[in-house]
Amino acid sequence: MVAGGGNPGRPVAVLALLLLLLAAAGAGSAAVNGDRLRAEQIRKQASDAAASAAALAAASRRLHLDRARHLRLLSSLHRNLTNTLRALSIAAESACASDPSSDSAAASANVSSSRQLDLQAKDLIRAARAAISNSKSLFDPQLKIQRLKDTIFAQNELLARAKKRGAFASLIAAKSIPKPLHCLAVRLTAERIARPEQYADPVPPPRALEDPALFHYAIFSDNVLAASCVVRSAVANSNDPSKHVFHVVTDRMNLGAMQVIIRRMDLKGAHYEVKAFEDYKFLNSSYVPVLRQLESANLQKFYFENKLENATKDASNMKFRNPKYLSMLNHLRFYLPEMYPKLHRILFLDDDVVVQRDLTGLWKIDMDGKVNGAVETCFGSFHRYAQYMNFSHPLIKAKFNPNACGWAYGMNFFDLDSWRREKCTEQYHYWQNQNENRTLWKLGTLPPGLITFYSTTKPLEKSWHVLGLGYNPSISMEEIRNAAVVHFNGNMKPWLDIGMNQFRHLWTKYVDYDDSYIRQCNFAPP
Repeated sequence: MVAGGGNPGRPVAVLALLLLLLAAAGAGSAAVNGDRLRAEQIRKQASDAAASAAALAAASRRLHLDRARHLRLLSSLHRNLTNTLRALSIAAESACASDPSSDSAAASANVSSSRQLDLQAKDLIRAARAAISNSKSLFDPQLKIQRLKDTIFAQNELLARAKKRGAFASLIAAKSIPKPLHCLAVRLTAERIARPEQYADPVPPPRALEDPALFHYAIFSDNVLAASCVVRSAVANSNDPSKHVFHVVTDRMNLGAMQVIIRRMDLKGAHYEVKAFEDYKFLNSSYVPVLRQLESANLQKFYFENKLENATKDASNMKFRNPKYLSMLNHLRFYLPEMYPKLHRILFLDDDVVVQRDLTGLWKIDMDGKVNGAVETCFGSFHRYAQYMNFSHPLIKAKFNPNACGWAYGMNFFDLDSWRREKCTEQYHYWQNQNENRTLWKLGTLPPGLITFYSTTKPLEKSWHVLGLGYNPSISMEEIRNAAVVHFNGNMKPWLDIGMNQFRHLWTKYVDYDDSYIRQCNFAPP
């Protein structure tokens, strides 16, 4: 019985109503995020319009002041000319009325006065003509409009040039290697050379590296500190680290440093391997289109020309001119089934992410035969395929829907069995060869990923992967707290001075500032 004789079914109904409200709130969170981003876009457009209006108002005020000054000048000239004409009339009347037999001295004075008035009138006439000529630009509407157009065009040219140079400077700040990071890689490499036996790979390799029953992660990076933070955060937030396997791949130059920093970590029983991509012998120019394209003189010129005026020809595409987009570490993600032939599923993580909770739930997701599990990034007309590809090209237009929703790299769950069945690597090779002259899409790895996994991508719940911590300061802390993985995509990485302070602590808490090599390289603790 319910106290007070109430209806026993009422609490159940209330509970059901609350559950419905919670479900609606959860479903509406994506819409709220989309509304917030749209509001941010509108706010920016309004700010730009206000700035333009203020500039035009300032120009109008200057024109008004010039016009008022010329009006005062012309009015003054009119008064002076009127007074001079009046004086000339009086002098003429006096000359006519004077007696010819009068004093010659008075006559001479009248002649002198007339000459002075004549000269004064001529000076005023010249000044009036000059003032009228100078005032034409203020009182001629067509001339005034043309001059205003010329001024606006010149200012736009200056603004565009400043934006290009600013974007170039920002790109340099984002892509340059900070001194502490370089120091860390050098010192760790020296440690690897000094004690080779301590950091040698076990022989034979642990069976866990190929055990499909465990949870496998792929991390491809040449940034030793960033990669170590990814591993450390994943281990710290896993329920059972002993069931997790981390496959870290770097380049030959950073191999020793990466081996040392991972070996020195407390992995709490987790398994790992560190390899260089050069160890995978099938990755050669006869098989990999990107390596073959690197041998092209035109492509080398496009990526490696270093003149400022060339580097800033197209500010919108400037970031895609970075040579990192030809790095094999960036394109390894398209060869996962061949790198790990005995695995069925693997989770790919970028080196600029932080794991905030246990990720084993991803392995429980029914992929519905899809290859790639990823969080979609489209809202409204933004982040659609049309923004990444050239739909004026007949190949792209015939195969893809321009309104298809884009998704993000950074945290991607791959079903390798479905990958092999769909022959996705072969698809990637085909399209990469078609784009050798860069006419199908902008450079980078996301457009070929969107093409390769077109119609084979399963959308994941957005809380699995929250993006934008490297460029968007308006992300809510509640959204970040609920995220399984946060992604510092953008130029403002947390290990750079230009990183955003409000998000930096999410990354720095996984940096071991007590490590001797970290201290020696002067990494400043938060």
